[in-house]
Amino acid sequence: MSDNDIDRMADRTVLITGATDGLGRELAVRLGAAGARLILHGRNPDRAAAVAAEVTAVSGRAPRIILADLSRLAEVDRLADEIIAGTSRLDVLVNNAGTGGRPDGKRDLSADGNELLWAVNHLAPYRLTRRLLPLLRASAPARVVNVASAGQQEINLDDPTPEHDYDVYTAYCRAKLAMIMATIEYADELDGTGVTVNALHPATLMATTMVRESGITPISTVAEGAAATLRLICDPDLSRTTGRYFNGARQTHPHAQASDPKARRRLLEISDTAVGLVVS
Repeated sequence: MSDNDIDRMADRTVLITGATDGLGRELAVRLGAAGARLILHGRNPDRAAAVAAEVTAVSGRAPRIILADLSRLAEVDRLADEIIAGTSRLDVLVNNAGTGGRPDGKRDLSADGNELLWAVNHLAPYRLTRRLLPLLRASAPARVVNVASAGQQEINLDDPTPEHDYDVYTAYCRAKLAMIMATIEYADELDGTGVTVNALHPATLMATTMVRESGITPISTVAEGAAATLRLICDPDLSRTTGRYFNGARQTHPHAQASDPKARRRLLEISDTAVGLVVS
């Protein structure tokens, strides 16, 4: 991607979830400076106000802020409803919001009764994307970018979020693999519509709040992760690339389970049941 490619985002509408810290915040500032119309999701009102002020300072245009707790499916729906009601087009959806789980590593449930990492890292972006697909189709060419992880572990599709022998890292890796598997299925479904869907591991252990709170020493910068993500957002050479997984800027293969069509379809059935949606 050339330095000028981000300038193509002027006046294009971009929704970034988890935009108040780390990678999401860096993307918001850089896209705002390029003239994009931003819809920024966050959970903390103070952080949201801070990133809004930062974007306004570099762009002269205030972003739209929508607060929502994505661990709650009703909040995911409200976020989607507000976007649909107040936005005539959506050029890019960046599903960036995520969680690393409780600091003590114990299993936790969302308000809907779903394992928390599965709820935030997979079910929330899955449902949000499904709700916004009509708007994305109407805005085509459009892109969906799913921020996944190189950490991926096979999902037991008979029991994707087991209660016994719980390990927070394993739960995180399964949820991120689920996001990648859904990415591939969405790409197949949207073939020929002008909407592309790709996933990436932006960079390893970026210097984000999630990494620092885990006690792990960061080894990559947020700027590195933003550069890889921006490539999927605006590189014209990737305008027809869809259903792919990238490790940074390099297209590569995810966990082998993602290549199994039966496993992907079973995952979608499980996800549709969990979020109360049916694939038409």
